Amino acid sequence: MGLTYAEIEIWNSEDIALMNRGFLKTNEIRKEKVKALVDSGAYMLCINDKLRTQLGLRTIMRQSAQLANSQIVEVDIVGPVEITFLNRSTSCRAMVLPGDSEVLLGAIPMEDMDVIIDPRDQLLKLPPDRPYMAQKSLK
Repeated sequence: MGLTYAEIEIWNSEDIALMNRGFLKTNEIRKEKVKALVDSGAYMLCINDKLRTQLGLRTIMRQSAQLANSQIVEVDIVGPVEITFLNRSTSCRAMVLPGDSEVLLGAIPMEDMDVIIDPRDQLLKLPPDRPYMAQKSLK
């Protein structure tokens, strides 16, 4: 099994709120299309410093995180952000990884968007039995 990547769009949720209140125009919302590593072993969305700056995301708090190499680092938690993939979206916070780390799409936003990983085709997909609307489990 190889690595799975997906093209997602990340939006600054505070900009969306300002647009809804009439303070920003739609074309002024900061957003970026990125190629993200789909990582069901990661807990949340992870971005790098460059993307945080491009989106103008504010730091909400700092937390410690254990990287894949077992190193423990302190990272900023930023947001909120809106993530879109195909016809799905979710709002969440993002962890800022050091340096030019690649973007990781973790388990929590994937679960909320109701998407699945197809390891054979190495693609992030919509579930075939519910391609038009996400389904949430309430139990």
